[in-house]
Formats: sequence, C-alpha cells, structure tokens
Amino acid sequence: MSTRTRELAHRPRRRPSGRSIALLGPAFVAAIAYVDPGNVAANLTAGARYGYLLIWVLVLANAMAVLVQYLSAKLGLVSGKSLPEMLGQRLRKNNRRAFWLQAETMAIATDVAEVIGGAIALNLLFNVPLFVGGLITGCVSMVILMIQSRRGQRTFEFVVIGLLAIITIGFLTGLAFTDISGADAVAGLVPRFDGTETVLLAASMLGATVMPHAIYLHSALARDRHGHIEPGPRLQRLLKITRWDVVIALIIAGTVNIGMLLLAASALRGVPGTDTIDGAHAAIENSLGPGVAVVFAIGLLASGLASTSVGCAAGAEIMHGLLAVRIPVITRRIVTLIPALIVLGLGVDPTLALVLSQVVLSLCIPFAIIPLVRMTSDRELMGDARNAPLTTVAAWLAAGLIVTLNVALLYLTVTGTG
Repeated sequence: MSTRTRELAHRPRRRPSGRSIALLGPAFVAAIAYVDPGNVAANLTAGARYGYLLIWVLVLANAMAVLVQYLSAKLGLVSGKSLPEMLGQRLRKNNRRAFWLQAETMAIATDVAEVIGGAIALNLLFNVPLFVGGLITGCVSMVILMIQSRRGQRTFEFVVIGLLAIITIGFLTGLAFTDISGADAVAGLVPRFDGTETVLLAASMLGATVMPHAIYLHSALARDRHGHIEPGPRLQRLLKITRWDVVIALIIAGTVNIGMLLLAASALRGVPGTDTIDGAHAAIENSLGPGVAVVFAIGLLASGLASTSVGCAAGAEIMHGLLAVRIPVITRRIVTLIPALIVLGLGVDPTLALVLSQVVLSLCIPFAIIPLVRMTSDRELMGDARNAPLTTVAAWLAAGLIVTLNVALLYLTVTGTG
C-alpha cells in the first residue's frame, strides 16, 4: 500500500463542504414522496387507533428508504440511465408492457393520494368543496411542473425544498404543544401487531414510506443533475455527496413521519373521528388551538402540491423508460388527474382512499426494489461502484421484509384472520 493510499484510508470522513452542499438536492425532491398526504393519513390513523404500537414500522421503513434511495441514485450516476430505462432495455416487449402497467397503476395510486390530500387541505383552510379542491391542486401542480420544464431541475429543486420546509413546520409544530410518553414511544420500537387491521396499516405506512415511484425517479434525478460519470475520483466524490444528500433528506422526512404518529398517539388517541384527516384537524384545533390547526393544514397543502408534482414527474420518467414514449408533462398531469377527481366526485371517504392507495404502493414496491438490487450488485454494469456484500445482504433483507409483509396482508385480509 502506497503512502498516499494509507493517508487516504486513515483520513477522517468530513462533512460536506460549501461546494459539496451546492451539489445536494436530488434526494430532497425524492424525499417529498415520503411526506405526502398518504403518509399523513396512514400515520395519523395508526397513532389515533393504536397509539405508539407501530412506531417500529416507520423507523424500519425509513432505514430501508435510505438504503434504497441511495442505490437508486448510484445507479443513475454510474450507468447514466434511470431505473426505468435500464428495465426498458432488459425486458422483452410483452414483459416490458406488463411491467409498465403495474408501474402505471402505482403512479395513479400515488396521484390519487396526493390530489386528495391537497383537496382536503383546501377544504380545511377555505371550505372549498373537495372536487373543486382537487381541480385547484391539479392546476397548481401544473405550474410547478412548468417551472421544471422551463427553468430546469435546479430551480425545481429549490421550489420543492421550500415546500418541504413548509411541510416540516406544518406537521411538527403540534408536538410543541403536547406531552409524549417516552416509555410508550420506546415500547413502540418493539416489532409486533395487534390483529389484521394493524397489518393493513403497517403495509399502508410502509407503502407511504418506501415509495416505489421515488425509487424510479431518483435514478433519473441524479443522472439529470450530474450526468453520466466515468469511474474515477469525481465519481467517488459524487457518490459520497449523494450519500449525504440521501441521509439528510430522509432524516428530515423520517422525523416528520414519526412526529405525525407521535402527535396522533399523544393528543388524538381515543378522540372520536381522529382516524380521519379532517377529524384529526378538528381535534388538533380543539386541543391545541386554531393556530396549530391552521399550520397543520398549510403543511398538508404544501405536501399535496409538492408530492403530486414529483409523482407526475416520476410517472413521465417511467413511461419514457419502459415504453420509449415521452408525452408533455402537462398532458400527463391532466390525464392522471382524472382518477383522483372521480374518487372525489363519488364521495369516497378521502382518508380511507388515501390509506388504500398506500397499500397499492406497498404491493408495487418489490417490482422496483428487486431489479434495483440486482442491477446495483452487477459487477459488469456498476464496476467498482457495485454494492458491497453487506449492502447487498441488507438490500435483499429489506426486499424480503416488504414481500413478507405484503403476503401477510393479503392472507389476513382474505381470510379475515386477526
């Protein structure tokens, strides 16, 4: 080993420098998917009904999300292609179309959750009818998408990061006005269930935390931001920066998710109607004051607007990568808005629709994570940047846990056990 190599091996790891910080951003866009309205519905429902019981699901899911999002970004940097593009190249025609169909179903479920969340927020803030609120959410998301199309990814990242800050403040403010049981919160870290419904909620929380569309999109975000990087010192530097990007962004998202469950468990449990977003909002207003309730609703609105824009961008990348079809993002925005408006127009319970949409996402996660792990472990594709053996084992364990939970969900739901 040379003197220079020994110096590098023993050099302490440094935090990102000012120049490195300027390269952060793609993971913050992907992180919006982890604090969307589906998270709000799943986390509030879990906390209001079962207290601190399912905190472990959020902690585990967030740890898996950090690993998976880093692998996605790494694939984009090293290969110069997004995960959907890689799949489009490797799958046969019929398999590619079938894969796109399930991914498109996932994208629609995502959009339903996000548009409904924005509609609920507008209803809470301004008493706007849900259907009209859905239309407004869709229109505003078009403006955000136009920013991406006309001003570029960096400007889009700034807009999304600003919305993420609003989301964080909106959903965590209530914690300053309530007492959390530390002992019960620690007990909630022990993995366990309490009947069929808790498995359904766990799958919903998992689907809302490890988001398949964020897995597909992050590889494209990293590629578009940094380009295809040849092996060498610059690639190694960007991979380190990407790790920081993912860790920081998902620590923020994970804190927001856990904070929502803690708020519901400590302030909303046992209060009638708090397993719905509007009921939880009313309970927050009654117990913590109208100011906290307004801030919560503003956070929900920012969540809906940001996440539906990111979700639409993900859907466009999925279609382009798998089918080699690229349609204007605005056109896609209009088309994918229709199912959400139908749900709102039919008067379906919006919180239930949000929770069920997250279950659909959970069922679609293996289709994204399994090929991602295989590709990032491929020496021929990734070279020296391929996954370390321990990383590969951890990623396969994460995929196995997700599949196992989904199988348990389907079994318990069909048989009515629990």
